[in-house]
This record gives sequence, C-alpha cells and structure tokens, in this order.
Amino acid sequence: MVSRTYQRIYRAVRRIPRGRVATYGDVAERAGLEGQARQVGYALHTLPSGSGVPWHRVVNARGEISLRRGSDSHELQRLLLEGEGIRFDGRGRIDLKRYRLKLRISNFK
Repeated sequence: MVSRTYQRIYRAVRRIPRGRVATYGDVAERAGLEGQARQVGYALHTLPSGSGVPWHRVVNARGEISLRRGSDSHELQRLLLEGEGIRFDGRGRIDLKRYRLKLRISNFK
C-alpha cells in the first residue's frame, strides 16, 4: 500500500507536463512537504515500472540528473528527457530557467 505522503508526491509529479522538469525540492513543496526533497527521491525510487508517473521529469537543484548507485537509470532518464525536447549543456545540465515548470503551489494540491 502506498502511503498518503507518496501519493501526494506522485500526484505532483504527474502534473509536470511533457517538455518540462521540476526539482526534487519543487515537488516536495508542491506536495506540501517543504524541505523534504529527499523524501521525493525515496518515493520515486520505489515506483514500480509501468506506474505512469513521469519520474524522469524530476532533477536536482543544479539541473542535473541524480545518479543512483548500481543503476543505469540516469541514462534512461536523459534519453526520455531528450525525447521530450529537453536539451543538456556540455556539463550534462538542464537550463532550469528555460525548462523548469513554473506553477503556483496551489495548482498541485
């Protein structure tokens, strides 16, 4: 059973449209969990495949894909984002000023 906290996180992530990203902190704030960005990471890590939650649209505050130990999901995440038209610079970063979702918090609750 998925906790209410994780459900709120997944709801916030589902509202990130194609071609946009949000940071872990953004998602936490929009899920009513300000300051709990790590909780977002934990929730996304437990997603079963085929969940329909666009986990790949969540990046760290530097606009980078966070690497996961023992996994190559960062490569898949980059491919999925590039497939949505998101571009990376030479350092592997996304221009958050250009691609970051800008919505009011109330739109996520």
